[in-house]
Amino acid sequence: MKKIVYLVEDEKSLNILLEKYLQVEGYDTKVFFDGKSALSSIKENPDLWILDIMLPDIDGYEIIREIKKNDERTPVIFISAKNEELDRVVGLELGSDDYLSKPFLPRELMIRTNKILKRVYKNSGNSEVEYKIGDYKIDIYQRNVKLENKDIELTNNEFELLIYFIKNKNGLISRSQILNNIWGTDYFGSDRVVDDTIRRLRKKITQINIETKYGYGYKLVCKE
Repeated sequence: MKKIVYLVEDEKSLNILLEKYLQVEGYDTKVFFDGKSALSSIKENPDLWILDIMLPDIDGYEIIREIKKNDERTPVIFISAKNEELDRVVGLELGSDDYLSKPFLPRELMIRTNKILKRVYKNSGNSEVEYKIGDYKIDIYQRNVKLENKDIELTNNEFELLIYFIKNKNGLISRSQILNNIWGTDYFGSDRVVDDTIRRLRKKITQINIETKYGYGYKLVCKE
């Protein structure tokens, strides 16, 4: 089944160009030229949103808040004419999976789109796989985390990072290893994204012990 990508970009020529690239890539695509029309389609639950931050009516930050409120796991790529560290940080805090500054090559966006969709939905159609760490139950197939039957909402990167730690429990993992395995070798942003994501993960899953090894990386400490 084709993956569905929703694109929100008010610049008409860029919108049309990116839509063509997405269609050639094999995605079912729906485009929006303003934020309010995008908001009205959030409950259609596409597989990925590509959001311009600066829109004529409302900004992309308001849209991603509503996307994550509808389904925390829905991946989002931010695009913006700005190239400020603050935009990247705010986007990460709100749960974005990637960020591209204009101008960019459409092919670069396609590569990032393919990588995110492959990573997020790589277990679709597989049999259920569960991990248990402490009192937490992690379901790979459903992509959820439970503590005493209560759901804990994680972003896609937070969930992938948790699974990566579990698969490498009690092993020391470098920041570069985390960056390459979770964000990909073609990620061009700051490696501080690793620290920010781990900080949020610790706040949400308080009963796990992720140790910091200063100058190197991190380790998930578990009893065997």
